[in-house]
Amino acid sequence: MAFRHKTLILIFTAMLAMGFSADAFARAGSGGSFGSRGGNSFSAPPATATAPRGAAPLERSMTTPNNGVFSRPNPGGLFSGGFFSGGFGRGLLGGLLGAGLFGMLFGHGLFGGLGGGMSILGLLLQIGLLYLLFRLVMGFIRGRRAAVPSGPYESSPAASPFAGLGGGFGGLGGSGAGAARQTRLDVSQADFAVFEQRLAAIEAAYSAEDLDALRPLVTPEIASYFAEELAVNARKGLVNRLSDVTFLQGDLSEAWREEASEYATVAMRFSLIDTMLDRATGKIASGDPRTPEQATEVWTFVRRTGGGPGDWKLSAIQQA
Repeated sequence: MAFRHKTLILIFTAMLAMGFSADAFARAGSGGSFGSRGGNSFSAPPATATAPRGAAPLERSMTTPNNGVFSRPNPGGLFSGGFFSGGFGRGLLGGLLGAGLFGMLFGHGLFGGLGGGMSILGLLLQIGLLYLLFRLVMGFIRGRRAAVPSGPYESSPAASPFAGLGGGFGGLGGSGAGAARQTRLDVSQADFAVFEQRLAAIEAAYSAEDLDALRPLVTPEIASYFAEELAVNARKGLVNRLSDVTFLQGDLSEAWREEASEYATVAMRFSLIDTMLDRATGKIASGDPRTPEQATEVWTFVRRTGGGPGDWKLSAIQQA
């Protein structure tokens, strides 16, 4: 009976470790949600036909809420920037819970003072306490990251120049405006063409590990995240190769102007060949070099107020 108890604890601990480990994604952004969307950084982008379930909240961002004013931040805050949603935070939380479980396993109890030889009731009590602690922490985090509802606005014909499904950008997939200091922004056909071009160019530069090519296409914040991802791959002796990037469908979620910047958030579905190679030998470590995979992501672009289509830079990626 004791062996079964220990086995169950080990299985539960392994599940926690898997649940809080780093994401097993490749491609530019590693399948994460990060970056900044100006005053809408902590507001959920409206759902669209391409991304009907909406977008995941930003896990990492250099924008933090400060009494309703969004400013350049301190990304190391405990909850700002998704501390527990990032890889380090998940690992820390998983480690804390795992440590408690291993304490039970070796007879020290959750807090080290309950001793060994505990009854089944004691074991269940400690696991229950861990569960309640986990729910409490995660509930607090989700509350801090809850999306701020945005008010609706009407789209104009100029904002939806393309046909909808089957390729190309459709019209506005949802409603969206930000705070009172924001105004609606109409997005032109030339803007949509640039968004599609940016998708291919950014994935190609990321695959080539060419930071010089990436920097003109993305904000400094996004460039820093990409550089970090590439450095992690290099330390692991891996290189992420992306090819055959094909835009399949896209539509506008919201577009707005605030202060000195203009933003446009678009949902994009695309396919690509995504493989991870051994850096030294070139052998495939993961991924299928023959079968394209599809992804749907919500990208936000930013430019200075009054800028042209060529001025758009990627400022955020969110998973759909």
